[in-house]
Amino acid sequence: MSAVPADERTPTTEMPQETDPSADRFRAAVEERCPGLLPERDVPLLHASLLRLLDGGDDHAGRSALLRALGSAYHSFGLRSWHAAAIGAALLASPGVRWRRAWRLVERTAARVGDGPAWWAAEVIGHDRDVDGVAALTVRPWRRLPFRAGQAVPVCTPRRPGRWRWLSPANAPRANGTVEFHVRALAVGSVSGGLVHEVRPGELLHLGPPTDSGLELVDGADDVLLVAGGTGLAPLRALVEQVAATAHRRRVTLIVGSRTFADLYDAIALDMLQQAHDWLTIVPAFSADPEAEPGERGTALDLAAYHHRPEQHVYVCGPPAMLAAARRWLPIAGVPADRLHLPTLGCR
Repeated sequence: MSAVPADERTPTTEMPQETDPSADRFRAAVEERCPGLLPERDVPLLHASLLRLLDGGDDHAGRSALLRALGSAYHSFGLRSWHAAAIGAALLASPGVRWRRAWRLVERTAARVGDGPAWWAAEVIGHDRDVDGVAALTVRPWRRLPFRAGQAVPVCTPRRPGRWRWLSPANAPRANGTVEFHVRALAVGSVSGGLVHEVRPGELLHLGPPTDSGLELVDGADDVLLVAGGTGLAPLRALVEQVAATAHRRRVTLIVGSRTFADLYDAIALDMLQQAHDWLTIVPAFSADPEAEPGERGTALDLAAYHHRPEQHVYVCGPPAMLAAARRWLPIAGVPADRLHLPTLGCR
């Protein structure tokens, strides 16, 4: 029996969705003014996302992910500047300056978005937690998600309607269309907390359009040094898979930072990659583990400075403090500015 193409699958189960009366009223008001403008199934997510934008409660990374999703919706639904009045009136009792500013932000983002759907519905088919506070989610989009290794994707769960966060796939594109995300729970009630502690297989997520993050692999045959902290491992593991899928096997060193061996997540997948590829060297970096081997003691950046070679391109992804340190210290350690690659979007 042949496999069902990823674009034709439908979910087996779905988290029950409560009807939002305000979203229904929003849809009715828009429909009255502009019949057929908005697809009915997308209205609840659009409504929640617009309210979130007006609320202004996100950090910079969350706001940029939200705007990317809304810009894609604007482009996909064929919205134009003259629709602002109808949507604003349906959304707010008295649209004013705040609404006009929000609409302009969406329009500017839409101008940078290409063709494609507003967002991709994706079923969660796997949810694993091998380290406390970190989850690996495997999702199957109903339609194939056109991404490249190193890119970032806006992600939203119906458990936190309208809140979008950047996540980077931990894999290169697969034949079966599935995508793996790594998430660390940052706070109770946050999107990441919901994805780690609440979401279960069978539920749906929404994925916005993939976006370049600054971590895409540079063409060529130069060797690569990858430096990961926390779930910043995800896009760098995807780069390893990309190299594995190419004809030229450039040498890759992957340094994975962790406090102790017990805090190291994704260890089984990393071990499998190490055994499968002789061009790949994986070096754990334990910053607070007295049991570690001498060559594995220190922060990820300490070991990056030790393992760096002049011909390498260096990619770093991890928490904000780690990225700030990399920006400051790796050039001093001899990494040329044009060979140092840091994320321009959210990375943990």
